[in-house]
Order: sequence, then structure tokens, then C-alpha cells
Amino acid sequence: MPKETGIEWTEHTWNAFSGCLKVSPGCDNCYAETIANGRWGSPAFPNGFDLTLRPHKLRDPLKWKTPSRIFVNSMSDLFLGTVPVDYLVKIWDTMLEADWHQYQILTKRPIPAARLIEDLDLDLPPHIWLGVSVESQEWADQRIPALLDIPAKVRFLSCEPLLGPVDLTSYMYGLDWVIDGGESGPKRRPASYDWFRSIRDQCQTHGIAYFHKQGNAHLSGKDRILDGRTWDEYPGEYVTSSEIRHMVE
Repeated sequence: MPKETGIEWTEHTWNAFSGCLKVSPGCDNCYAETIANGRWGSPAFPNGFDLTLRPHKLRDPLKWKTPSRIFVNSMSDLFLGTVPVDYLVKIWDTMLEADWHQYQILTKRPIPAARLIEDLDLDLPPHIWLGVSVESQEWADQRIPALLDIPAKVRFLSCEPLLGPVDLTSYMYGLDWVIDGGESGPKRRPASYDWFRSIRDQCQTHGIAYFHKQGNAHLSGKDRILDGRTWDEYPGEYVTSSEIRHMVE
């Protein structure tokens, strides 16, 4: 199955529902909202960016036989909070059954995520990765501690769109992967390359996989070079946080 997304750090996207609500400044220029509202009334987005369940997509990963990295709900947030609980369980069951893939779940709602994972007793095997979006120090300090309380085997950050410098030093012990990137599009807010360099250096110091998705170009992913090279590291190239916890225990 060939790569079918322009998102550099994944290979496929899987949207069993679409539609979301904005919760922080990183959402201001949401690409998913732009796509969905631009195709309002189409078969794919009959309700624009309002919540739309797609039950015909629930079992898609089982059809994809080649092991792949799959970004779960690129057009929403899996832990949005308005999705029926039984529907969320069906999504989770598919991830557990189609366990030859790696699932990349990214949320801006780690506290509701933690509650749902515990209340529904959702299993978190190594092929289900859990991450939070971090656009600034304020949101790093709010979201990362909640992520670290969730017993995921692989935890990651998406520092995109990066809107300011971020010090991750006190959180590195529990992370396996950090993605960063500036904002793209006509309304993009400027990002300093020093912010990216700082995150890269923190990752290198602590042995964390680092992926630089993009700088600040108008078109997403068109300026991936940072200090003369691309940075395309993934978890697994380093000892993961779960392995570190096991060694300590």
C-alpha cells in the first residue's frame, strides 16, 4: 500500500469520524477545518467541519495488509468528547485487531483521554502510540504532564504549529518522540529556527527521536532542511520510555 498522505511523519491517515472544536491558539488556522468546510456538502464532508461519524471507515486498517504508520483521526481529535463511547470502543477494537500497524494518536485533550482510557479499560500495547499537540510553553506545561500519567508504551509530542520557544527538559524522561514544525498557509504565524534548534538539541541531549516536519513555508513540508539536513528520526531507534521504566523498576 503506497504512502497516501502529505503528512511527512506518517504513511496513512484513518478518519472514522471528522469534525472538531478549537481549544487553543494552535487551532486558529486549522488545516482540517479548511479542508472540511471547503468541501461542505460533498460525500466526504456532508456537514463540513461539524462532527460526522463514518462507520464505513471503522474497519479500514484490517484491509491494509502492509504494516504502516497510521495517523488516527487527522481530521479531528479521537478524544473530542462528543463521540459516542461505543463508537470509540469500535475504533480501539480495530487498532487492537489490526496490530501489524503502528497507530499514531494525537490529541489536545489528554485529561479526557486519560479518563476515557481508564474508564473504558482501553489497552495500550506498543503499537498504539499516544501524543499531545504542543504549540507553546503554556500548553506544554498543561498537556505533557497529563500525557505522562497515561501508561502508553510510546508517547510523543507534535510541537506544531510552533508559536514560541519550548523547554521540554523536565518532561524528557517520559517521551519517545518529538515532532516540530512551523505553521504553513497564507495566514501562517512566523516561527524562529532557533526554536526548532532548541527542541532538536534537547532531544539529542536526552536520546529522544526527533522529527523536523517543516519550517515556515507557505506550502506544508516544503522547507524541511534544518542546519543542512533533514531530521527524520522515529521511536524504536532509541530506548523507549516504557523500556526505561521497566529497567528502573
